Amino acid sequence: MTKISAIIPTLNEEIHIADAIKSVGFADEIIVIDSFSTDKTLEIAKKYNVKIIKRKFDDFSSQKNFAISQANYPWIYLLDADERVTTEVEKEILEAVKSPNDFVGFYVRRTFYFCGKKVNYSGFQRDKVVRLFLKEHCKYVGVVHETIKTSGYLGFFKSKIEHYSYRNYDHYISKLNHYASIRAKELHGKGKKVNAYHVLIKPPARFVIHYFIRLGFLDGFTGFLVAKTQAYGVLTRYIKLWLLNKKYSKNAE
Repeated sequence: MTKISAIIPTLNEEIHIADAIKSVGFADEIIVIDSFSTDKTLEIAKKYNVKIIKRKFDDFSSQKNFAISQANYPWIYLLDADERVTTEVEKEILEAVKSPNDFVGFYVRRTFYFCGKKVNYSGFQRDKVVRLFLKEHCKYVGVVHETIKTSGYLGFFKSKIEHYSYRNYDHYISKLNHYASIRAKELHGKGKKVNAYHVLIKPPARFVIHYFIRLGFLDGFTGFLVAKTQAYGVLTRYIKLWLLNKKYSKNAE
């Protein structure tokens, strides 16, 4: 069977949801799994032929795996709301499900946009994710930066999808704070402690990696902002972890 279920996880994505749905119009089924949005995301989604599932968010992998379990078809295309499938990638998707050549999933590269501006370097030049896969062979693992675990081989698409991840600087900071909170809880659950290395060395190192090693300086001021906020995200993660450890340490006394 070559039918495809497209899945779009959402939380307050009123800006993106209409274009996201249109982007996967080639799918035989479109599922929007929503974490109880408070904006017009669902109001807009209901205008289209989609299946809407509301589920409280616990972590990214669990949310996506649940949606996959609700899909009717064997091939899954997982689309983040801020991504767009290009015409070229759509053609590759439809060809792949007809003739997968023993692949159980496919990587697709992404063209990254920051505040509407294309970012060519800063570490995003090698950005790739598994988006098309057979649900019986693949599942998501990981709490924050979730990845696909497979029981088979993965192929690559030649073309790129578009990724409009951060619509403005405040949105970028908001997302980094969200990821930092989730990651801090994960580290706290593993009993990790915070030391000077985490707050004095790791954040500047992250800046150096993105701005110099990954050529962020070639993206001009945008590259500087990306490197700066990536460093901020690392620092925030360990501050939140330190606060969690302190909180539960007091409760244990």
